[in-house]
Amino acid sequence: MSVKIRLKRIGAKKRPFYRIVVANSTASRDGKFIATIGTYNPCDQPATVTLDTEKTLQWLGFGAKPTDTANALLRKHGILTQFEQAKAENRAALKEGVGK
Repeated sequence: MSVKIRLKRIGAKKRPFYRIVVANSTASRDGKFIATIGTYNPCDQPATVTLDTEKTLQWLGFGAKPTDTANALLRKHGILTQFEQAKAENRAALKEGVGK
């Protein structure tokens, strides 16, 4: 069972508003989810995104895969680069520890 970071629509008709959630990949778009990690409002000019960085990095560390849209939002806000840097630092620390 894989876990996805994706958008859950909660806005009114023709007024979209999304929650960025962590959900089981088999759950429906607006169905059951595990955790809420942020919001996305495309109706604002410019569009607003709020994210809990710690929770997002934690779920990425657990192996959650972002969908295409969530991936674009995370990359735009620099969270994926933070995650990649942390992964690289962990690998370097492990190699350094093994080499001693």
